Order: sequence, then C-alpha cells, then structure tokens
Amino acid sequence: MGVGKLFLLPNLLDESLEADAFLPPSVGRAVLLLQGLFAESEKSARRYLRRFLSHDQMTKIPLRLLNEHTKKEELESLLEPLRKGEIWGIVSDCGLPCIADPGSDLVLLSHQNGIPVETFSGPSSIVMALQLSGFSGQRFAFHGYLPREEEDLQIRLKKIEEDAKVATQLWIEAPYRSLKMLETLKKVLLPKTKLCIATDLTLPHQRVVTLSMKEWKTIDFTLAKAPCIFLLSAG
Repeated sequence: MGVGKLFLLPNLLDESLEADAFLPPSVGRAVLLLQGLFAESEKSARRYLRRFLSHDQMTKIPLRLLNEHTKKEELESLLEPLRKGEIWGIVSDCGLPCIADPGSDLVLLSHQNGIPVETFSGPSSIVMALQLSGFSGQRFAFHGYLPREEEDLQIRLKKIEEDAKVATQLWIEAPYRSLKMLETLKKVLLPKTKLCIATDLTLPHQRVVTLSMKEWKTIDFTLAKAPCIFLLSAG
C-alpha cells in the first residue's frame, strides 16, 4: 500500500451557519474520502462530519484528538495510519487548522515523512478581520493570545503599539475576557493609535469598528462574550 494523504479541512466560524454558504464543494468531496479525522474534541468532530455524511458513514471514521494537550511524542503514533496509506483530515473547532489552532506539528512531521498535505479554502477570522479593518495588509503580525496578568499585558501592549508603526498587529482573546481587554487598551494606548475590533465574523450581527483610542474612550461598545479579533495600527 502506498503513502496516504493529510487534508487540512476548514470549519465554519459558528456552528449555527450553513456549510454551503462558506465552504467550497471540494471540502465535502474530501470528507467523503476520509478514513480518519484528527480534531480538537470528539463532539466538534462529530458535528463537523454530520454536515457531510450519513450516520452510517460517520461511524466508519475513527477519531483521534489533536489539541493543546497533545504531546509531541504522540505525533508519531498519530501519523501511523497515513504511513500505511490512509487518508486522514485535520479539523479545528472553527476556522482553519494550523492557524492559531493545532495541527502545524503534524503537518511538519508529514512533510518529513513524504506524506502529501492538501489544504482547502475556507473562512479565517484573522484574514477577514484584516480585510475589514481598513489597516494595511502589506505587513502584519499575529500574536495569538496575550498575557493575562495585568502588568505583563500592559508591557506587551506597549511593545505591540510600537510595532504597529511598521506593521498591523493582530491578536485574539477569550470571549469572556474581551471587555477587560478593551478597558486595558483604553488605559495603556496613545490617543492617536487606531484600534479595530471585529466580532462575530460571518454572522448576521457581525461588527467591525475602527477608531482612534481617543474616539474609543467616548463610545459605549458592548462586548457580550463575543469572539473578537483585535487589530492595532499607528495610523
């Protein structure tokens, strides 16, 4: 049996959305070929497969967890079915695998073992926020999650603000901490620095607001535990 293949499968940004509106037909065709699926959780994996497969088809696809708890020494065993010629996919809870989500270590190991990797187009909140912000996309840096401790966070934000002079800066925050992040930004950043907050992207009630920090201090902006992307530009 020849070498297998690894599919990087896009997911929706919210489970209430319809796959046909945001995922190309090639994704559904790829799912039909799967002999296994790596996912962040079994629940999200089953929900994903249900969009494309019947119950009988789903039960034939084994699942393996690939998340922040997966140790590097476990990756070799995860790759074993692909070495035997099987086709497996990686899916994140939302958006694109390997972008602020697990998967990159397994992709690298696949390359090192001569296993083909194929990706598919799909929604990325990071790219969409950058497009919608009005900030330059010629140079940008994504920071993932910032420190939680207030002192460490303020130090990091001042460094990011300085870096925003040469490139757009992006990061994410847990929905329940987004409002606290905004309050810290109001305290730390210079009045002329521009901040964009993009929330609930691809949903009917999505919001994308770009203002200077001076302007942000004058408005009442509610963040009701919504998934957010924060972007900074020096203007």
